[in-house]
Amino acid sequence: MKRSALLFFLFLGLTANMFAASDTLQVLQTSDFNVNGKGSDAAWEKTTWVNMQNSSPGIDSYSSQFKILYSEKGIYVLMEGDEQKITTTYKKDFDDLYKGDVFEVFFHPNPKEPVYFEYEINALNKELVLLVPNFNKKFFGWIPWHYDGDKKVQKAVSITKEKGKMKKWSAEMFFPYTLFNPLDNTPPKQNTFWRANFYRLDYDSEKMAKSAWIPVKGTFHEFEKFGYLKFN
Repeated sequence: MKRSALLFFLFLGLTANMFAASDTLQVLQTSDFNVNGKGSDAAWEKTTWVNMQNSSPGIDSYSSQFKILYSEKGIYVLMEGDEQKITTTYKKDFDDLYKGDVFEVFFHPNPKEPVYFEYEINALNKELVLLVPNFNKKFFGWIPWHYDGDKKVQKAVSITKEKGKMKKWSAEMFFPYTLFNPLDNTPPKQNTFWRANFYRLDYDSEKMAKSAWIPVKGTFHEFEKFGYLKFN
């Protein structure tokens, strides 16, 4: 076998192993539906919950999980977690939501480029939407150009109580592909791979409790450690 052919097959093997790892999530396709914060649409029944792990040793955190689907128009994400109280004072969009209780979604469509998408939503239904260039571990957030009209994220939150006490909160989001236009490798087609991560911050213990799908040691912006999404 020629050296060039051997290298090609070795590359295919390495690629298959890389994407077969436990940090790869299969994303199923769906028809479009309306979000209401509760995840009550029947479409969600076709996929399973993915648990998020506590990334803050020594600090108790609540159980947290998420689901994800995609359609011809965009990506759906449903996140929920146990909760006893809402710990946030941020009541405006584009505030520093991460300083209070929040769910976060990171999409990195083209891993060859250090530019990705970050989205945060809190229990007050406020959002922070950013495109993040990250060069040499120096990252800066920019609001997507003309974030309005059909580019806007459709979002809703829901708070569940039992006997007057807070039980959990959830957030349901739809990310239209038009929002990702500045990023390569969008919209995803069948068998497309993106890198991504999903996070939760909670401050009920008066300290930051971090949960993540793929745990990171430092900041949430360690994009080299993100997991993989495979769009089926």
